[in-house]
Amino acid sequence: MKELVADGRVHVFDGAMGTLLYSRGVFVNVCYDELNVSRPELVEGIHREYVAHGAEILETNTFGANPVKLSAYGLAERTEELNEAAARLARRAAGAAPDAGVHVVGAVGPLGIRIEPWGPTSTDEAAGHFGRQIDGLLAGGVDGFVLETFSDTDEMECALRAVRARCDLPVVAQMTVGPDGRTSLGTDTAHLARALEDMGADVVGLNCSVGPAVMLDAIEQMAEATSLPLSAQPNAGLPRTVGDRKIYLASPEYMGQYARRMIDVGVRFVGGCCGTTPDHTRKMRDEVSALQPRHTSVTIPRAALVEAPLADPVPLDARSAWGRKLARGETVASVELIPPHGWDPGPVTEPARRLKVAGVDAVSLVESTRSRSRMGALPAALIIEREVGLETVVHYTCRDKNMLGMISDLLGAAAAGIRNLLVVSGDLPTTGPYPDATAVFDIDSIGLTNVVHGLNRGVDPGGNSIGSPTEFVQGVAVNHGAVDEERERSRLAWKVEAGADFAVTQPVFDPASLERFLERSALDLPVVAGIWPFMSLRNAEFLANEMPGVVVPAPMVERMRRAQESGPDAAVEEGVHIALEMIEATRPFVQGFHLSAPHRRVDVALRVLRESGIRVTA
Repeated sequence: MKELVADGRVHVFDGAMGTLLYSRGVFVNVCYDELNVSRPELVEGIHREYVAHGAEILETNTFGANPVKLSAYGLAERTEELNEAAARLARRAAGAAPDAGVHVVGAVGPLGIRIEPWGPTSTDEAAGHFGRQIDGLLAGGVDGFVLETFSDTDEMECALRAVRARCDLPVVAQMTVGPDGRTSLGTDTAHLARALEDMGADVVGLNCSVGPAVMLDAIEQMAEATSLPLSAQPNAGLPRTVGDRKIYLASPEYMGQYARRMIDVGVRFVGGCCGTTPDHTRKMRDEVSALQPRHTSVTIPRAALVEAPLADPVPLDARSAWGRKLARGETVASVELIPPHGWDPGPVTEPARRLKVAGVDAVSLVESTRSRSRMGALPAALIIEREVGLETVVHYTCRDKNMLGMISDLLGAAAAGIRNLLVVSGDLPTTGPYPDATAVFDIDSIGLTNVVHGLNRGVDPGGNSIGSPTEFVQGVAVNHGAVDEERERSRLAWKVEAGADFAVTQPVFDPASLERFLERSALDLPVVAGIWPFMSLRNAEFLANEMPGVVVPAPMVERMRRAQESGPDAAVEEGVHIALEMIEATRPFVQGFHLSAPHRRVDVALRVLRESGIRVTA
């Protein structure tokens, strides 16, 4: 578990235990913790289901296995026994999938009584109660602890103190909040984050009580208050009472979508609480895989490539005109186009001709943006380079093919004359109109950057010669406004180490944020700033609220709102002015500009480039 906390990656907890036990005929008046000894096969079977559906971390069936709660069933004297048995069951389920690397954490919930100053139980007594539970879990061989569903920070501190008195295993400390984003004692989540960090928790977060939408708002506040890794395990929405049962209605797909949003704001440990099932876990696992592939063994580390005979790469300035300008430190300008839905190439070739006449360096072609089916970026690029004679920068995603298929594509592209790539991981299919479509994600953008670097030195990932080296100029994407900036800077550093030649940013609407990011990154890499001229207020609101990774300051949206009041032409004018401001502000610390052309409005993109002083004609 220590390595999971330290590795900077996102990991998946399992889901509810009680929900599944109830669904399999265990009544609510039964002590669920006692099932660890009376019905071990049932508990272990549920653990195994979660492992099979992608859980990396199993919680023991011990949420209420402290002596205070167990005393209601006359089981207080068996506290250590029940906790040890639970840990051994989870450990056995994890061991049934040795290649999955599943970890087991001891689940510890609140005592169910008030402690001082809110009740008669002293903090020392509370720590003693928790200690008995922790002793049993340690005897069963847990890798760490998750202290969950606490609403009182004083009680949380007692539990954490009991762990620290016995071991140095990692502790995930999770509080619970209501629909207002506060604990039952009225504590806000920013205060919770700081308090848990001061206590010495290794991971801080929230679980239970609310669904993912409320928890996302609350976790965003935590992210601003702490630098520790974050965890989030919401319920499957708020329950509805049907007859004498409480039904959780949030679907696995909905939970998966919110898992991605949680990750976007910096959460590193995602999972589910009440109402979630292995199906929910699988969808969350899919979202995590979209951002960082689970099968990382196929990522080609630099050390593995060095063992094979390598050719010297073709110098950057000899690979393409785009690469030549980058190598010489000259300003580059590209305009982004989206390939058409159909097979008629006209919607991209006609605007590409205008871009060529205007003198832009390249047209950038997006691959199935937002997971909507379109003409592929590679064939669209081949058509443009053949029929228009303008260099392209091809967005190539890791979503749709395994590594073998990607290598085949890249070798064919190199043979056909494609030279410039922008390597990205790609959106999940569930963000588009085909929610049942599958994603591959054999490797992520870092892994593919490694692969392309190898091809540029004449070897494939297996160390086999491909003959002459390919001549790709490969770019990578960077989100300078990421909530978890440290993780984003680390990923950028890995991409540079893997062989990136340039980076393209998300659309810039806060130049100071980009400048700070680049200063902290301290990397010797040409950076091309993304510039997006707003076409309307709706366009600005969409980017501000629905485009992952893009940050649009509220005052900028307000500028567009005021302009829109004067009509659509005024809104476009304001969008152009904003884009010009972004270029002027970023010019000192970037080497070029990547202009979006919403709705293929290349006239607007060209106007921005022309009025900014970059040498393009009308």
